[in-house]
Amino acid sequence: MKTKLDSAALLWLGVVGMIALSIALLLPVTPNDYWWYLRLGRDTLAAGSIPQFDTFTSTHAGQAVVYHSWGAALLLWLTYRTGGLDLTLLLRGLLVVVSYGLVWGTARRQGAGRFGAAGVLLLGVLASSNNWSLRPQLFAYPLFALALDLLHRWQEGDKRSAWFLPLLSLLWVNLHGSFVMLVLLVGAALVFGRGDRRSLGVAFAGILLASLLNPRGPGAWLYVVESLTVPSSQLFSAEWLPPVNDNWQMNLFFVWLLAFPLLAALAPRKPQRLEWAWFLGFGLLALLGERYVIWFVLVLTVLTARLLADWEARYLKDDHPQRPAINLSAAGLLLLLPLVFLPGLRRQWWPDAPPVSENTPAAAVDWLAQRPDLPGPLWSEIGFSSYIEFALPERPTRIDTRFEVFSVEEWQAYQDLSNARYNWETLLAADGARLLLVSVQTQPGLIEALDASPAWCELYRDDVAVLYQPCEVE
Repeated sequence: MKTKLDSAALLWLGVVGMIALSIALLLPVTPNDYWWYLRLGRDTLAAGSIPQFDTFTSTHAGQAVVYHSWGAALLLWLTYRTGGLDLTLLLRGLLVVVSYGLVWGTARRQGAGRFGAAGVLLLGVLASSNNWSLRPQLFAYPLFALALDLLHRWQEGDKRSAWFLPLLSLLWVNLHGSFVMLVLLVGAALVFGRGDRRSLGVAFAGILLASLLNPRGPGAWLYVVESLTVPSSQLFSAEWLPPVNDNWQMNLFFVWLLAFPLLAALAPRKPQRLEWAWFLGFGLLALLGERYVIWFVLVLTVLTARLLADWEARYLKDDHPQRPAINLSAAGLLLLLPLVFLPGLRRQWWPDAPPVSENTPAAAVDWLAQRPDLPGPLWSEIGFSSYIEFALPERPTRIDTRFEVFSVEEWQAYQDLSNARYNWETLLAADGARLLLVSVQTQPGLIEALDASPAWCELYRDDVAVLYQPCEVE
């Protein structure tokens, strides 16, 4: 169903876009995967090839390692090199706005009214904003949203829309391992959709072939299988665990998930077979792992807005006069307003602005960089390790956020030490670390234990990190 994109609807989109862009610019940069991906992009560009062996840690130095998301790492590094965190946060904002804008356009073409499309889009933005960390998956969101739009067009009879899907696969497979989401999305359409199956079948074959056009060829699929089955990720990475309602975003998600079947039963317009297939398939994925929630939310936004269309047409009169010049100018202005939240600008007018980065030991690492004579090895909190690997590569870390690289035993030892369990001193002795960089935010128990221990002495402390070394070294 085609719906005219009137200027008033675009104004409401501008309101939601302003909120989404503001959130994207204000969310702090957390270490986690971001900094080591910058290191990967920098090393890849410098060497002219993707690293195949670990150079980040002393514990796994020289061992074979797979860096699948090399394309995204390059883009993140080039963005940072060009404009620092200001340009990086702006890039995140643009990726977010484009992704949700595409979803909004799909919902409108499916008949959603201006208020329903904007309201449900805002719900989608809020419910999934905790999935906007600076990491390669960000680049996949607009590709998924575009694929969703192309498949709706295909289902409405536009066979040519399917021709673009293999191109999305080619881009996606070199950016992130979630390229399998495209296979699932299109595979469901091929089975349950009502468009021309021949054109989509050819496109599906093209998608599979395009997924092989990456530096590792069929190895990209092996990477996905290993990522889904490696015990370390499944046991110790929170994003691979089922979601729980421990924050307001997840509360919105669970309420929406439970409300949709009731809405589908009551709404005059019923979901089609393909829409139910997407709801059940991506809904199951979302319940299996928190990292899948955002894909489901993007699908759910279109489905929900479509179901509300008849009620909006019946109860909300859409008879406001069109003022294209005013509405479009206001929408553009709304999208420009959040730029005042860029780090370099907000420091000028907002003395108590939220920090640009969170739990990032920049000052401690600078202090450590000025003292290369301090003996290692260095043990650090895993998020800290990510930053150290980028900012101080001459200090190899012991363990970092690449969950699949380290064994279950290594992760269990890290957890026990990080939480200062009964055997923490034995674990430290076995590790042989001579410097400890501990997180004030995530490892308060370990700091308390180290402060009480006669064997470890504090070298440096700030609000983010504390650095220790054995007392006999002094």
